[in-house]
Amino acid sequence: MFSPSLLVTLLSTFVLSSTAFPLPPLTSPALGSTDFALDGLRTNTGVALPLAKRFNNTGSANIVKLDQARAKATRSRSQASYTPVEDAAQGASTDGVFNVDATSQAVAYIVTVSALFCTHELLVDTGSSNTWVGANKPFVPSSTTQPTGDIVSVTYGSGSFTGYEVLDTITLANGLTLPNQSIGVALQSEGFDGVHGILGLGPSVLTCGTLLTSPDKCDPTVTDTAWNAGLLDAHELGISFRSSESLNQQNGELTFGGIDRTKFKRPLQYVPLTSTSPASSFVGYDQSITYGDKGIVLDETAGILDTGTTLILIATDAFNKYQKMTGAVPDDDTGLLRITQEQYGNLQNLNFNIGGNAYALTPNAQIWPRALNEEIGGTSDAIYLIVADLGSDSGQGLDFINGMSFMERFYAVYDIGNSRVGFAQTQYTDAETN
Repeated sequence: MFSPSLLVTLLSTFVLSSTAFPLPPLTSPALGSTDFALDGLRTNTGVALPLAKRFNNTGSANIVKLDQARAKATRSRSQASYTPVEDAAQGASTDGVFNVDATSQAVAYIVTVSALFCTHELLVDTGSSNTWVGANKPFVPSSTTQPTGDIVSVTYGSGSFTGYEVLDTITLANGLTLPNQSIGVALQSEGFDGVHGILGLGPSVLTCGTLLTSPDKCDPTVTDTAWNAGLLDAHELGISFRSSESLNQQNGELTFGGIDRTKFKRPLQYVPLTSTSPASSFVGYDQSITYGDKGIVLDETAGILDTGTTLILIATDAFNKYQKMTGAVPDDDTGLLRITQEQYGNLQNLNFNIGGNAYALTPNAQIWPRALNEEIGGTSDAIYLIVADLGSDSGQGLDFINGMSFMERFYAVYDIGNSRVGFAQTQYTDAETN
């Protein structure tokens, strides 16, 4: 919570920055009125915008604590939500479908965004919905930048930002130029070393209450703006990741307005978004989890899909069952569960049962990439599990978070227009890459 004195300071800073740095004229006709662009690659379904794996420099890089802090803030943010409201790029797209490549890191995936002659690296986040810049790199306004006079603030658990809101023209790819998109410009930010902000892709309800000076206002996300402008064939987002064995590896792709059928090998299976709160404020759905022939880990319950979470977090009582079933022990250095080579040989599939379909994490899919052990403070020859404790017992209305470690094995679709989420197996589902 921000005090009145801090709010006055932020407002004063905003006024001073607006008057001291007038908006410059647009100097690049090739960019039109574009301030931002994501590099796009043409595919048979649209423009592919890539993601790659990178690590945030967070000391010991305890990803469990970071994910748990984010989970706690996620639940808190949902309680403050209201009801939902309805050529710079290298590539182009087929009409209405646009792909964006992405890069993963220990905390989240990133996309590279160009602002005229500058670039901004933004975390890709389906667990939040505000798009903002200005962390570790200043925002440079243009002739299309329109300050709204509102102060915006979001807490993510593992980070936060406070700044001012502008409306601007954003280009995600050729043909995907978004007019009057809400953007936060950070005056103060924490927890975003090595990146410049967030590309918020979650439900627009998560923007409600983030404007301190207009607490009843909700803003459309970038996907909403593209759909409302008639730029997309469908009001949906396709998400493709794969496990990586090295840093800064482009191993993901976002598809705006459709799906990339080259990224999965089995039919997509859809389930409705959950009505259970607080998961219903996010990309939430119902699932149960079973472990091999040893039975139920987590009864059917509501949770969320979140690209801003690295691990798979499950309710404490379910986590305790999983730990007992695998024989794993806590590792003090990483915060993860650790198993021996013999226990790895006995590891069974962890099945995520969603809408009558089982999505199995193989033994290899349940472990952290061993080539990246030292990046999270572990030892090179250890075996760490990627399932961790959510920090609360089941029955809370948000009992699991399927993070990047899940999405690296399954293609996911957030179908906003039809209020559903879909999954499919990929060529990496059973890969032995870890």
